[in-house]
Amino acid sequence: MARIIVVTSGKGGVGKTTSSASFASGLALRGHKTVVIDFDVGLRNLDLIMGCERRVVYDLINVVNKEASLNQALIKDKHCENLFILPASQTRDKDALTEEGVEAVLHELINMGYEYIICDSPAGIEHGALMALTFADEALIVTNPEVSSVRDSDRILGIIQAKSRRAQSGGEPVKEHLLITRYAPKRVEAGEMLSFTDVQEILRIPLIGIIPESEQVLHASNQGNPAIHFKGTDVANAYEDVISRFLGHETPLRYTNYEKPGLLQRIFGAK
Repeated sequence: MARIIVVTSGKGGVGKTTSSASFASGLALRGHKTVVIDFDVGLRNLDLIMGCERRVVYDLINVVNKEASLNQALIKDKHCENLFILPASQTRDKDALTEEGVEAVLHELINMGYEYIICDSPAGIEHGALMALTFADEALIVTNPEVSSVRDSDRILGIIQAKSRRAQSGGEPVKEHLLITRYAPKRVEAGEMLSFTDVQEILRIPLIGIIPESEQVLHASNQGNPAIHFKGTDVANAYEDVISRFLGHETPLRYTNYEKPGLLQRIFGAK
């Protein structure tokens, strides 16, 4: 049975689209037929992170407006056999997204046999974000370990619990997962950012993963290659752990503790 998963955040710049790209890629690498949809109409950037910007001919709005078929708009990922991208429009207004149009696209994707439909939501609570979360079965709440980011994520949780179709129908609620990005144990130790336990205490939703702060994320974005493909890096390992937990495997948390350098490291700068 297909699952619709919205990747969302209250605040911009927290690594939401980066996480959408790696999350979708990770599911596809495990053999699941997956599609990732960019709902950020007017500020399209998922296709850049996925490295397919030059192949965009039709987009989500074209499909909603019946100006193109879904098959015409879907772009097959370069790296994953089972992954497809449905880009956003850079030239249309966000109001071009209608609830009926989005629902029709999602139903068609389900009928095409996609197991996971990842909705990369714009930050905040504007129209595109509401369209992305309306039909969600599950939600990945992406937050940085900072007070403002956590506060805005709490607001998004309230909106999901009030405005999603599942909430409106009174049925089973949207299943929520907390993903903490740009986590730096050294800065936590110094009191410069919240600990992951602090964030959990505030938001009160299950933690699915911690993505360490790393320059590798920027390198991945610049190369148009989701970070999960950079095998052996802390970031790739962290996203792999997220996928394992999402699929129901017991996986211990990593990258949460700061190891102080020993005497020799301090003297000689040894790594």
